[in-house]
Amino acid sequence: MKIVYEDNHVIIASKRSGEIVQGDKTGDRTLADDVKEYIKEKYAKPGNVFLGVTHRLDRPVWGLVVFAKTSKALARLNDMFRNGEVHKTYWAICQNAPAEPEATLTHWITRNEKQNKSYAYDREVPGSKKAVLHYRTISRSERYTLVEIELMTGRHHQIRCQLAKIGCPIKGDLKYGARRSNPDGSISLLARKVEFIHPVSKERICVESQVPDDNLWREISGNLS
Repeated sequence: MKIVYEDNHVIIASKRSGEIVQGDKTGDRTLADDVKEYIKEKYAKPGNVFLGVTHRLDRPVWGLVVFAKTSKALARLNDMFRNGEVHKTYWAICQNAPAEPEATLTHWITRNEKQNKSYAYDREVPGSKKAVLHYRTISRSERYTLVEIELMTGRHHQIRCQLAKIGCPIKGDLKYGARRSNPDGSISLLARKVEFIHPVSKERICVESQVPDDNLWREISGNLS
Protein backbone atom coordinates (compact mmCIF):
# COMPACT_ATOMS: atom_id res chain seq x y z
CA MET A 1 0.00 0.00 0.00
CA LYS A 2 1.36 3.39 -1.06
CA ILE A 3 -0.16 6.78 -0.28
CA VAL A 4 0.00 8.94 -3.42
CA TYR A 5 -2.06 11.95 -2.26
CA GLU A 6 -3.23 13.25 1.09
CA ASP A 7 -4.74 16.38 2.61
CA ASN A 8 -7.14 17.09 5.49
CA HIS A 9 -10.18 15.66 3.69
CA VAL A 10 -9.00 13.19 1.02
CA ILE A 11 -6.45 10.39 0.87
CA ILE A 12 -5.62 8.37 -2.25
CA ALA A 13 -3.82 5.02 -2.02
CA SER A 14 -2.32 2.78 -4.68
CA LYS A 15 -3.68 -0.74 -4.25
CA ARG A 16 -1.73 -3.89 -4.98
CA SER A 17 -3.34 -6.78 -6.79
CA GLY A 18 -4.77 -9.25 -4.29
CA GLU A 19 -5.87 -6.63 -1.78
CA ILE A 20 -9.54 -5.97 -1.13
CA VAL A 21 -10.71 -2.39 -0.67
CA GLN A 22 -13.46 -3.14 1.84
CA GLY A 23 -14.36 -6.15 3.99
CA ASP A 24 -16.05 -9.16 2.40
CA LYS A 25 -16.98 -12.73 3.30
CA THR A 26 -13.29 -13.79 3.30
CA GLY A 27 -12.61 -11.71 6.39
CA ASP A 28 -9.22 -10.76 4.94
CA ARG A 29 -7.45 -7.58 5.96
CA THR A 30 -8.43 -4.67 3.71
CA LEU A 31 -6.81 -1.69 2.08
CA ALA A 32 -9.11 0.49 4.20
CA ASP A 33 -7.64 -1.17 7.33
CA ASP A 34 -4.11 -0.33 6.15
CA VAL A 35 -5.01 3.29 5.41
CA LYS A 36 -6.66 3.69 8.81
CA GLU A 37 -3.56 2.29 10.49
CA TYR A 38 -1.36 4.67 8.50
CA ILE A 39 -3.46 7.67 9.60
CA LYS A 40 -3.57 6.50 13.23
CA GLU A 41 0.23 6.10 13.39
CA LYS A 42 1.15 9.22 11.42
CA TYR A 43 -1.04 11.55 13.47
CA ALA A 44 -0.96 9.57 16.76
CA LYS A 45 -4.76 9.52 16.77
CA PRO A 46 -6.47 7.98 19.80
CA GLY A 47 -9.55 5.81 19.33
CA ASN A 48 -11.14 4.92 16.02
CA VAL A 49 -10.07 6.62 12.78
CA PHE A 50 -12.79 7.83 10.39
CA LEU A 51 -12.28 6.66 6.82
CA GLY A 52 -14.96 6.69 4.12
CA VAL A 53 -14.82 4.27 1.18
CA THR A 54 -16.01 6.06 -1.98
CA HIS A 55 -15.56 3.29 -4.57
CA ARG A 56 -13.97 -0.12 -5.06
CA LEU A 57 -11.51 -1.92 -7.30
CA ASP A 58 -11.76 -5.63 -8.06
CA ARG A 59 -9.38 -7.72 -5.97
CA PRO A 60 -7.01 -8.71 -8.83
CA VAL A 61 -6.76 -5.12 -10.15
CA TRP A 62 -3.96 -2.65 -9.40
CA GLY A 63 -4.17 1.10 -8.90
CA LEU A 64 -5.73 4.15 -7.32
CA VAL A 65 -8.45 4.15 -4.67
CA VAL A 66 -9.93 7.39 -3.26
CA PHE A 67 -10.92 7.56 0.41
CA ALA A 68 -12.49 10.35 2.46
CA LYS A 69 -10.97 11.41 5.78
CA THR A 70 -14.02 13.46 6.86
CA SER A 71 -17.79 12.92 6.72
CA LYS A 72 -18.16 16.16 4.73
CA ALA A 73 -15.75 14.91 2.04
CA LEU A 74 -17.40 11.47 1.99
CA ALA A 75 -20.89 12.86 1.34
CA ARG A 76 -19.64 15.13 -1.44
CA LEU A 77 -17.41 12.50 -3.04
CA ASN A 78 -20.28 9.99 -3.03
CA ASP A 79 -22.40 12.52 -4.91
CA MET A 80 -19.54 13.21 -7.35
CA PHE A 81 -19.03 9.53 -8.12
CA ARG A 82 -22.79 9.07 -8.57
CA ASN A 83 -22.95 12.07 -10.95
CA GLY A 84 -19.90 11.05 -13.02
CA GLU A 85 -17.79 13.98 -11.79
CA VAL A 86 -14.81 11.79 -10.86
CA HIS A 87 -12.89 10.84 -14.01
CA LYS A 88 -10.98 7.56 -13.89
CA THR A 89 -8.55 6.35 -16.53
CA TYR A 90 -7.45 2.73 -16.71
CA TRP A 91 -4.70 0.87 -18.55
CA ALA A 92 -5.27 -2.73 -19.64
CA ILE A 93 -2.88 -5.18 -21.27
CA CYS A 94 -4.91 -7.26 -23.73
CA GLN A 95 -3.86 -10.56 -25.26
CA ASN A 96 -5.36 -9.52 -28.63
CA ALA A 97 -5.27 -6.16 -30.39
CA PRO A 98 -8.69 -4.53 -30.88
CA ALA A 99 -9.95 -4.45 -34.47
CA GLU A 100 -10.19 -0.64 -34.21
CA PRO A 101 -7.30 1.22 -32.57
CA GLU A 102 -9.78 3.58 -30.89
CA ALA A 103 -13.53 3.29 -30.32
CA THR A 104 -16.44 3.82 -27.95
CA LEU A 105 -18.05 0.59 -26.79
CA THR A 106 -21.73 0.46 -25.83
CA HIS A 107 -23.19 -2.74 -24.42
CA TRP A 108 -25.93 -3.83 -22.08
CA ILE A 109 -24.59 -5.76 -19.10
CA THR A 110 -26.24 -8.27 -16.80
CA ARG A 111 -24.69 -9.51 -13.57
CA ASN A 112 -24.77 -13.10 -12.31
CA GLU A 113 -24.35 -12.81 -8.54
CA LYS A 114 -23.74 -16.53 -8.01
CA GLN A 115 -20.91 -16.60 -10.56
CA ASN A 116 -19.67 -13.10 -9.64
CA LYS A 117 -19.52 -12.44 -13.37
CA SER A 118 -21.07 -10.02 -15.85
CA TYR A 119 -22.27 -10.65 -19.42
CA ALA A 120 -22.36 -8.08 -22.22
CA TYR A 121 -25.00 -7.92 -24.95
CA ASP A 122 -25.24 -5.83 -28.11
CA ARG A 123 -28.80 -4.79 -27.31
CA GLU A 124 -30.91 -4.30 -24.23
CA VAL A 125 -32.06 -7.50 -22.53
CA PRO A 126 -34.18 -8.00 -19.38
CA GLY A 127 -32.33 -6.90 -16.25
CA SER A 128 -29.47 -5.28 -18.16
CA LYS A 129 -27.82 -1.91 -17.59
CA LYS A 130 -26.23 0.25 -20.27
CA ALA A 131 -22.42 0.26 -20.18
CA VAL A 132 -20.25 2.72 -22.11
CA LEU A 133 -16.48 3.13 -22.28
CA HIS A 134 -13.96 4.68 -24.66
CA TYR A 135 -10.64 2.98 -25.37
CA ARG A 136 -7.59 3.78 -27.44
CA THR A 137 -4.52 1.71 -28.21
CA ILE A 138 -1.43 3.41 -26.77
CA SER A 139 1.35 0.80 -26.98
CA ARG A 140 2.26 -2.70 -28.11
CA SER A 141 4.78 -5.38 -27.24
CA GLU A 142 5.59 -8.45 -29.31
CA ARG A 143 2.53 -10.34 -28.01
CA TYR A 144 0.31 -7.86 -26.20
CA THR A 145 -1.51 -4.55 -26.65
CA LEU A 146 -1.87 -1.76 -24.08
CA VAL A 147 -5.13 0.17 -24.20
CA GLU A 148 -6.19 3.24 -22.25
CA ILE A 149 -9.81 3.27 -21.09
CA GLU A 150 -12.14 6.01 -19.93
CA LEU A 151 -15.32 4.87 -18.22
CA MET A 152 -18.58 6.67 -18.93
CA THR A 153 -20.56 4.32 -16.66
CA GLY A 154 -19.60 2.20 -13.66
CA ARG A 155 -20.90 -1.35 -13.99
CA HIS A 156 -19.78 -4.57 -12.32
CA HIS A 157 -16.61 -5.85 -14.05
CA GLN A 158 -17.40 -3.45 -16.89
CA ILE A 159 -13.94 -3.10 -18.45
CA ARG A 160 -13.18 -6.80 -18.13
CA CYS A 161 -16.55 -7.77 -19.60
CA GLN A 162 -16.64 -5.27 -22.49
CA LEU A 163 -13.07 -5.93 -23.64
CA ALA A 164 -13.74 -9.67 -23.58
CA LYS A 165 -16.90 -9.09 -25.63
CA ILE A 166 -14.83 -7.59 -28.48
CA GLY A 167 -12.34 -10.48 -28.34
CA CYS A 168 -9.69 -8.69 -26.27
CA PRO A 169 -9.65 -10.29 -22.80
CA ILE A 170 -7.27 -8.75 -20.29
CA LYS A 171 -4.07 -10.70 -19.71
CA GLY A 172 -4.47 -13.07 -16.76
CA ASP A 173 -8.27 -12.68 -16.55
CA LEU A 174 -9.35 -16.33 -16.75
CA LYS A 175 -12.93 -15.43 -15.76
CA TYR A 176 -13.30 -13.44 -18.99
CA GLY A 177 -11.42 -15.64 -21.43
CA ALA A 178 -7.69 -15.12 -20.94
CA ARG A 179 -5.61 -18.09 -22.05
CA ARG A 180 -3.71 -18.41 -18.77
CA SER A 181 -3.48 -16.79 -15.37
CA ASN A 182 -0.74 -14.41 -14.26
CA PRO A 183 1.76 -16.05 -11.88
CA ASP A 184 0.83 -13.65 -9.04
CA GLY A 185 -2.93 -14.08 -9.52
CA SER A 186 -3.37 -10.52 -10.80
CA ILE A 187 -5.05 -9.40 -13.97
CA SER A 188 -3.24 -6.82 -16.10
CA LEU A 189 -5.62 -3.95 -15.37
CA LEU A 190 -4.46 -0.76 -13.68
CA ALA A 191 -6.51 2.16 -12.32
CA ARG A 192 -3.96 4.56 -13.76
CA LYS A 193 -5.32 8.08 -13.17
CA VAL A 194 -8.04 9.86 -11.22
CA GLU A 195 -9.19 13.48 -11.73
CA PHE A 196 -11.79 15.49 -9.84
CA ILE A 197 -12.54 18.84 -8.26
CA HIS A 198 -11.67 18.66 -4.58
CA PRO A 199 -14.92 18.34 -2.59
CA VAL A 200 -13.88 21.05 -0.10
CA SER A 201 -11.10 23.28 -1.52
CA LYS A 202 -12.53 23.12 -5.10
CA GLU A 203 -9.02 22.73 -6.54
CA ARG A 204 -8.49 20.32 -9.43
CA ILE A 205 -6.85 17.09 -8.28
CA CYS A 206 -5.09 14.84 -10.79
CA VAL A 207 -3.16 11.82 -9.54
CA GLU A 208 -1.40 9.04 -11.47
CA SER A 209 -0.33 5.60 -10.32
CA GLN A 210 2.98 4.01 -11.17
CA VAL A 211 2.79 0.85 -13.26
CA PRO A 212 3.16 -2.46 -11.38
CA ASP A 213 6.70 -3.66 -10.74
CA ASP A 214 6.55 -6.28 -13.45
CA ASN A 215 8.66 -6.89 -16.56
CA LEU A 216 5.77 -6.81 -19.06
CA TRP A 217 4.25 -3.66 -17.55
CA ARG A 218 7.63 -1.92 -17.67
CA GLU A 219 8.27 -3.07 -21.25
CA ILE A 220 4.90 -2.19 -22.73
CA SER A 221 4.57 1.17 -20.93
CA GLY A 222 8.15 1.96 -21.95
CA ASN A 223 7.06 1.72 -25.60
CA LEU A 224 4.71 4.70 -25.24
CA SER A 225 5.38 7.31 -27.90
